[in-house]
Amino acid sequence: MSSTTTRPRTPPATALDAFLGRFTMYRLVFLVLAVLAAYSLVLDVLGWLTFGIGNLAAHLALCLGLTYASNRAVAAVFRVRPHSESSLITGLLLYFLFWPTELGPSFAPADLAGVVLACVLASASKYILAWRGRHVFNPAAAGAFIVGLTGLNIATWWAGTPAMLLLLVPGVLGVLYRTRKMLMASVFTVVATSIAAGTTLLEPGVDLAPAVWQPLAQSPVLFFAGFMLTEPLTLPPRRWQQLVLAAVVGILFATPFNFGLVANSPELALLAGNLLAFLAGQRGSVRLLFSHSRRLTPTATEFVFRPRRPLRHEPGQYVELDLPHEKSDGKGRRRVFSLTNSPDAEHVKIGVGIAGPVSAAKRQLLALKPGEELTATTVAGDFVLPKGSNEPVLLIAAGIGITPYLAHLSSGLADQRDTALLYLARNAAELAYADELENSGARIIARLADGSTPPEFMEDAGAHLEPGARLDGHTLKLLVPDIAGRRVFISGSPGSVGSLKRAVRQAGARRIQVDSFAGY
Repeated sequence: MSSTTTRPRTPPATALDAFLGRFTMYRLVFLVLAVLAAYSLVLDVLGWLTFGIGNLAAHLALCLGLTYASNRAVAAVFRVRPHSESSLITGLLLYFLFWPTELGPSFAPADLAGVVLACVLASASKYILAWRGRHVFNPAAAGAFIVGLTGLNIATWWAGTPAMLLLLVPGVLGVLYRTRKMLMASVFTVVATSIAAGTTLLEPGVDLAPAVWQPLAQSPVLFFAGFMLTEPLTLPPRRWQQLVLAAVVGILFATPFNFGLVANSPELALLAGNLLAFLAGQRGSVRLLFSHSRRLTPTATEFVFRPRRPLRHEPGQYVELDLPHEKSDGKGRRRVFSLTNSPDAEHVKIGVGIAGPVSAAKRQLLALKPGEELTATTVAGDFVLPKGSNEPVLLIAAGIGITPYLAHLSSGLADQRDTALLYLARNAAELAYADELENSGARIIARLADGSTPPEFMEDAGAHLEPGARLDGHTLKLLVPDIAGRRVFISGSPGSVGSLKRAVRQAGARRIQVDSFAGY
């Protein structure tokens, strides 16, 4: 008789996280837009679109080539390193915003001039319409809006056509899932669709279904929500602010108005939202002067910077760093890292996993010399404690997922409320920030995969569990009997966060916040 071992089935959400985590956010958006552009060419050949394949291909080449070239030219004027992937994304967005210029006998020079001007203005806006190194407005929307004012051309947002839906919908959903902006996009879509449908229903003889279908399938609502509204650099830092912004932009997007020179348009709605987001968040990028680094574990390093001006943040939030490098590995140059310092600290600190293979961006970090500078482009995140509450908390960290808790603990979290931290690591050598944890005042529980013993100040989870026991709801209740009465925070890789969240729910906890690290 023979026996077989059945491997546990990977949950679909975990598998999707692992797949999408291979791509940085910028690379994923670029790839999805590139696929949609190729799809539009196929649709034109098949007759589902009627621009003419020559006109459409020339339009694509113009938008990509001109935004790439103008971005490099403007960057050279401002003496900064260009972000090529961002320029290509802008070019693809403009490809879908403007109607392709018809070549041949019906050629209209003004139409072509409008597209050319939009490409150049979009590139220039990243550097001119900027504050302290951070662009304020979505570049594609800024270029399209200004060109509309000139009368040379007008954005038609032709991506919002039924023929594009077959790939547009899954592409948008993939991007929103990867960027964790599904709820924000949903708020915008519901608000904009409701207003548009309500306006249509005022007309005699219109039924509800066609009134709802029209803004979803024959307007740029979905394209706008997936690729324009949720651009990270033009969003406010907190989720509640993003949801309010989505509703406001949805109202401006769908409400008809005309004040002569300015009328409602998707690009105007987005630019208004960008301005509100700028006023709500960290205004401008912050230059960080590298001070030193220290090895935390064999697979993690801490980097310490001195900011040129204060970097405003709350404990648990992250910073996005621009890490330009000569030899690209296809993973982009911007990365997000949890801030480990308290908000009032003099230095900015991040903890970074450096287990191989190390990306080009991380190699740039590791190669930093004291005195060299980096740019912090964004501070954001909702992995923060609720205000006005002193409820007990359980912090669960898997590996490098320990980093966001350092800012909480260094800000006196354990002095303010009952705090327990469950730290999962491969072995004792992989327990980072041991000194900080010992001095935090929190109850620290360690679960080491190799069965070794953690430092004395940590409780050994292995002493309470059977050898090889899986961390499920039952074992969590053994380790933290009052888990159901605690607010639980979970941080780590998407796979570990997913399995831990299920175990926490099995243990009876209902107030759960998660923070996952993927794609960097």
